[in-house]
Amino acid sequence: MQAGWQVELFEAAHEAGGRARSLDQTFAGVPLDNGQHILLGAYRDTLALMRTVGINPDEVLLRMPLDLRTIDGLGLKLPAGGLASWKLLVGVALAKGWSAQDKWRLLRACWHWQVANFTCDATWSVSQLCAASQLTPQVVCELIEPLCLSALNTSLQCASAAVFLRVLHDAMFSGAGSSDLLIPKTDLGKLFPQASLQWLHLQGAQLHLGKRFTQEDLAHWLTESDEGLSTKFVNRALVLACPAWEAARLTQSIAPVWSAKAQALVHTAIATVYLQCHDGGFTGLPRPMVALHSHAQAPAQFAFDRSALCQQHGLLAAVVSASEGEREPIALQVQQQVAEQLGLKHLSVVQTIVEKRATFACLPNTFAAPQHASARPDAGVAPQILACGDYVRGPYPATLEGAVRSGQQVVRHLG
Repeated sequence: MQAGWQVELFEAAHEAGGRARSLDQTFAGVPLDNGQHILLGAYRDTLALMRTVGINPDEVLLRMPLDLRTIDGLGLKLPAGGLASWKLLVGVALAKGWSAQDKWRLLRACWHWQVANFTCDATWSVSQLCAASQLTPQVVCELIEPLCLSALNTSLQCASAAVFLRVLHDAMFSGAGSSDLLIPKTDLGKLFPQASLQWLHLQGAQLHLGKRFTQEDLAHWLTESDEGLSTKFVNRALVLACPAWEAARLTQSIAPVWSAKAQALVHTAIATVYLQCHDGGFTGLPRPMVALHSHAQAPAQFAFDRSALCQQHGLLAAVVSASEGEREPIALQVQQQVAEQLGLKHLSVVQTIVEKRATFACLPNTFAAPQHASARPDAGVAPQILACGDYVRGPYPATLEGAVRSGQQVVRHLG
């Protein structure tokens, strides 16, 4: 709308926000979220967009230095402030539980990645990158794997090393505060979607919540555009800001090649298990986010203290990236894992959210030419029809920042 376009928005759900939205269910008077989210200081376009719609990120996001330590303080924590390279050097040097060999090999690998401008063979997986960089198993397990899972939502064996290095560069070496963790201090509805809708309404947009845009609507839109090339319809554009599979369904007949590319994307799941602690005297975790030791029977990578974030006292959120399996077994495994690793005796499952198609699998050759099997579809679908979303061809994996940059790409294309 800032570019001068009149906007009409169709949202199939009654609650805007997609995967980053609030639920009707509440705990301690605050809505639960459709998954526990986290941002990085490097998400500059996302933060700028929040400011545009009237949200102050400093008020709704808790900013803290990158901290991947477990409950016993083992692992990496970067210091606050200072140059990125200095912070990394200090953080690695002070990392508890790592041997001198662990630290030396990690610093050497970081130096080689920087010399190579954070690029590598496009066919490599993150596990191949780790092997080529001669990282120790401890560093891979306690640093690279949780970073890879949280950023790409894809396993080490399958995740694109090129995309991982791009994220690592932007997070660690793209300016002050880029590596900071930004954790929501309010429910996701208040964080962005509600303010966005209000901003659009004030700008004169037509909003249709709970209204699915169908293939019939698309056919009607195309007919109007074809018949009105010399009238008000000449400057029309349709932007498909929906999941890849939905965009693929809509465009199957008008853009079969693009549709097939979007349909071919493999997706991975994310599970969030909300747990209530009933232990007497429990006042919360020592930090808002604590890393967990993760393996097949203990699948969660991080636990978040919702009392420190959203005043939901006694509530924890455990996140399972690249989740596999069904809802109930995951909940039971995570319940036992959190109890054992955090020393809690009485935990009950409040809610388990499993997004089966949370993100596309960020496979090697994601940056490849469009004709490559692993490449993502381009923004251009057909004349006057564009697509935006975190799955559209771009430099980032399936993140909020990737989605925002995709939207900006469409706006630039529209002129």
